[in-house]
Amino acid sequence: MFKHVPNILTIIRFLLIPIIIIFAIQDNYIATIIVLTLSGLTDILDGYIARKFNFISDFGKLMDPLADKATQVALLVTLTIQKIIPIWIILVVIIKEFLMVSGASFLYGKELVVSSKWYGKLTTVLFYIAIVCSLIIQYWNGTLLGHPEYSLPKLPEFDTYIYYLAVLTTIFSLIMYIKAFYLQGYLKNAIEQDINNVDKNN
Repeated sequence: MFKHVPNILTIIRFLLIPIIIIFAIQDNYIATIIVLTLSGLTDILDGYIARKFNFISDFGKLMDPLADKATQVALLVTLTIQKIIPIWIILVVIIKEFLMVSGASFLYGKELVVSSKWYGKLTTVLFYIAIVCSLIIQYWNGTLLGHPEYSLPKLPEFDTYIYYLAVLTTIFSLIMYIKAFYLQGYLKNAIEQDINNVDKNN
């Protein structure tokens, strides 16, 4: 049972997504940050347990980054709809994630799994930082500045620069993924496995 804990934590992250989005839509930015932080902690915990006790599985390799990306994309879409961030950011992310998920799905079940790399994790971290900064800025400039008695200065939109950096690492991640997918023979090996399976069935 314990060996399934990492995968259970991954599933929990999927279940937290609608809660995060509901809080964000309601402009409850503090609650959004709290639940998002909880989601991030389950991500760290499931990764630690999987590596510590060697509970790494193909399901985890595929679904763990997918849970990260689903959370990230859902929040970015929400922030875009609320006009907190420009639409081109989510367009770049969606195109990149569609290509990567398509490739991962193609390889799944063929004993060929392209696991997460450091640049993919860096991209995820940068987007999370940018999103949290956006939520803090919205809370500060919206909710807190609505109380003149606080006499607080308005925060600049410094989150924009973090998004720029995150988009750059997104493009780099996509390039490296395509390089691994084609140049390291993942596509060739997957096709060969399909041919071998057909031969065995015949």
